Amino acid sequence: MRRILFFSLLLLAIAAEAQTARKFTINLTDDGAAQMVVFLPANPSGKAIVGVPGGGYSVLSNTHEGTQWSDWLNQQGIAYFVVNYRLPNGDRSIPISDVEKGIRIVRDSAAIWHIHPHDVGIMGFSAGGHLSSVISTLSDFDVRPDFTILFYPVISMDERVSHKYSCINFLGEEGHKDPALVKKYSTQNAVKRHLTPPAIIIMASDDRLVPPVTNGVAYYSAMRNAGNECAMYIYPTGDHGFGCGPWFKYHNQMLSDLGNWLNNRKAPKADALRVACIGNSITDGHGIDMADQHGYPALLQQKLGNDYWVKNFGVSGRTLLNKGDMPYMNETAWRDALAFDPDIVVIKLGTNDSKPQNWQYKAEFKKDLQQMLTSLCPQLATPSKKKGKKARQALPTRPKIYLCTPIPAFKSSWNINEDVIANEIIPIQQEVAQEYGLEIIDLHTLFANDSDKVQDDGIHPNDKGVRRMADIIADAIKKQ
Repeated sequence: MRRILFFSLLLLAIAAEAQTARKFTINLTDDGAAQMVVFLPANPSGKAIVGVPGGGYSVLSNTHEGTQWSDWLNQQGIAYFVVNYRLPNGDRSIPISDVEKGIRIVRDSAAIWHIHPHDVGIMGFSAGGHLSSVISTLSDFDVRPDFTILFYPVISMDERVSHKYSCINFLGEEGHKDPALVKKYSTQNAVKRHLTPPAIIIMASDDRLVPPVTNGVAYYSAMRNAGNECAMYIYPTGDHGFGCGPWFKYHNQMLSDLGNWLNNRKAPKADALRVACIGNSITDGHGIDMADQHGYPALLQQKLGNDYWVKNFGVSGRTLLNKGDMPYMNETAWRDALAFDPDIVVIKLGTNDSKPQNWQYKAEFKKDLQQMLTSLCPQLATPSKKKGKKARQALPTRPKIYLCTPIPAFKSSWNINEDVIANEIIPIQQEVAQEYGLEIIDLHTLFANDSDKVQDDGIHPNDKGVRRMADIIADAIKKQ
């Protein structure tokens, strides 16, 4: 009987090992002080996860919060990369740069390792959860993960409501006393609408080391308030640091919950046309709860289908005018839109520019619009060989740009001026569109009789309005 049991266990071990096709280590620094351990699956799904162990920024718990996850993840077809980052010792840029480099290597090597470069997640534990949330909220677009998994994460850098030594070790002896640094790296404050990747948070209610309410729950609340996708699982017991340990009472349930969440994360098709929706609160989805699922860009995605990848880069209150009170081109969303490298861009700005404090700079509007267009598509800056500036765009360009006129302002809420929109802003848009050979989507005319499709403020589309916007813009794109 013992012999049968022994061989059964041996076969299970062999089967589990067979899920990992290759294992090797990459030095992230010349001296090998930071490394990344790579586990490539035998049957890759295209999904990848970069693991970030915890340890209070004083040690690395890189077994049950690191390498021991490789079997289960590889069985799911997920490539797994454990980053053994350098400890900060007060210099937070050190671990940040190590993890960012790991993500960059994964994306750069995606084709070789059979990974979808836009299906790369991050998974962090405790202090490693904090580091993962920093990368998810504050890092540049090219190294920001596509999804985030946080186990009992340190989120707050306020040592009064968090893990004291994680705060001190990350920010330094002086930095952890600096209110500005504490606020910046308390990552519930850094969550950005549309831009912070979807997340799942896994904790135990009886965690005595990192208080769940002021850390993991705070991150969930920030994500939900921003309308970003986020799931949270809080198990009754388990305390802190259970990782993938089989001693965790809810281990199997946790793996099932995490597996279901991962299985429902669908990456865009590798050759999907990228559509960037640039705009103000109307694009952002003001007044539309969970705008990432119900705003016009989300509905546009549904209407265009899987051959397109639509992303929302809208930011409420922003102006096209660079001298406006809140210029769009100063925003992270603008930098992200450029880094997204879109094939198609839909621009809907101008409503906030009509406010008196902004339209005093109306002489700059055309120039600023031209700046936005040529930043998106440098080809537009080169005049064609045809005569006259009206034919400047001689050849097909990338991206294809659609310039939307503002929808009518049915009320003068926030001092938005319909006369300025109709008689001054739209004519400039039409002039520039003709000059550059761009297509105008005239939402102003198409919404002229649709006051029932805006919210009570008379400015922002309601549920019917965003559906109509998505229909109009989808039709324009499909015609090309």
